Amino acid sequence: MSYLLNALTFLVDLVFGAVATLFLLRLLAEATRADFNNPLSQFLYRYTNPVLAPLRRVLPNWRRINLSCVLLLWVLMLLQRVVIFALYGQLPDLLGLLVLALADLLDFVLLTYLVLIFIWSLLSLFPVDQRHPALRLVGSLVAPVLRPLRGKLVAGGLDFSPWIVVIVLVLVRILVAAPLTALGVQLALGH
Repeated sequence: MSYLLNALTFLVDLVFGAVATLFLLRLLAEATRADFNNPLSQFLYRYTNPVLAPLRRVLPNWRRINLSCVLLLWVLMLLQRVVIFALYGQLPDLLGLLVLALADLLDFVLLTYLVLIFIWSLLSLFPVDQRHPALRLVGSLVAPVLRPLRGKLVAGGLDFSPWIVVIVLVLVRILVAAPLTALGVQLALGH
C-alpha cells in the first residue's frame, strides 16, 4: 500500500511542480524584465495569461512583482499539500497548511534558482550561441541574483560568484525553509 501512496505522491508532486514551474518562470521573467520577443517568454505569457489576467484586475502588480502570480503559486502549493494529506487520510490544521504552503513556495523558489544557476553555469562552459532563446531567458532570470557578486570573485579567469550564490541559496533552504516546513508540519498535525 505504501508503494502505491509513494507513486501517487510522486505524480501529485510532478503535476503540481510542472504547473508551479510554469507560473514561477512567468513571475521571474516579468520581475527581471526578460525579453518579451524571446519565444520562451512568449510561451510563458501565452499559457499563463488566461489564468493571471482576471486575477490581475483584482490584485495589481507591486513594483515589478506580479502579486496575482505569487498568490496563485501559494494556492498551488496549498492545494498540493491538501491533496497529499488527503492521500494519506489525514485532516491537517488550516494554520499548519497555510504555513506549509508558504514554506513550500519559498523552498520551490530557492530550488528553482539553484537549478537555473546550474543550467546557466553549465551552458556557459560550452560554445553555445549566445542568442539562443533558452540561454537568453536563463541569463536574464539569474542576472539579478548574480549581479551583486559578478566580477568580484574572479581567480585565474574563473568567476566564482555563482558558487557563492549557490552556497547562500542552500543555506537559506537549510536555515529558513526547512525550519518553516517543520513548523508547518507541527502545526498541521497538531503536535
